[in-house]
Amino acid sequence: MENVGLVGLSRQMTLERQLDVVANNIANINTTGFKADKSMFEEYLRTGAHEDNFVGRDRRVSFVQDRATVHDFASGPTEQTKNPLDVAIDGNAFLVVQTPNGPRYTRDGSMQINAQGQLVTKSGSPVLGTSGPIVFQPGDKNINIAADGNITVLEGVNRIDSVRGKLSLVSFAQAQQLLKDGSNLYSAPAGATPQPSTTSKVNQGFVEKSNVNSVMEMTRMIDVTRAYTQISAMLLAQGDLRKSAIEKLADVPA
Repeated sequence: MENVGLVGLSRQMTLERQLDVVANNIANINTTGFKADKSMFEEYLRTGAHEDNFVGRDRRVSFVQDRATVHDFASGPTEQTKNPLDVAIDGNAFLVVQTPNGPRYTRDGSMQINAQGQLVTKSGSPVLGTSGPIVFQPGDKNINIAADGNITVLEGVNRIDSVRGKLSLVSFAQAQQLLKDGSNLYSAPAGATPQPSTTSKVNQGFVEKSNVNSVMEMTRMIDVTRAYTQISAMLLAQGDLRKSAIEKLADVPA
């Protein structure tokens, strides 16, 4: 394949993957605590011309390579829900969630209580405290979540002030190492060790909304689509040029 075809194909492949990232961001505009992703690209150079009359920089062929996808951990806007089980994290911390595959981490502070009295996420995974799962009693009233994550209730008929646990808030020195694991959760690969966050706080009755900028993402989607179309047109024109050249070279005078 000619260099122009290889360069165009490399660009189309990266545009296709970039479109997947943008489409996922747009699909999660209304997902609580969702963090947008961004694509990183770099120039990949290799020698493509080998004739002696191609020297120096003329020998290099520049391809497009998508280097990585990075997470945008900028805080999203907060929304008041007045639900006592909802929390919005102020800081760079994550809530810890127990799943069948091990602990996972999330910024989604929209929580509820299941039939067993456990504090769980919307998908039903237990939210962990500093001493394990947080469990409420049937007679608990007036659930209060302090800024440091400490959870207290008024218990029983006599309304005794009791502690039910403390939300586990953790942070990572290299948060970009976290991997999205579905259901708005992150997994931590080997080497990414969570540390208790001492500076982050929680606001009860609020949730953090998605940090996706809908206007920017829609604009990016249009740009990607147009770029893909332009490269397709370029490759078609190159194909027509090659076809015309072959036809003229084959037209040998009798």
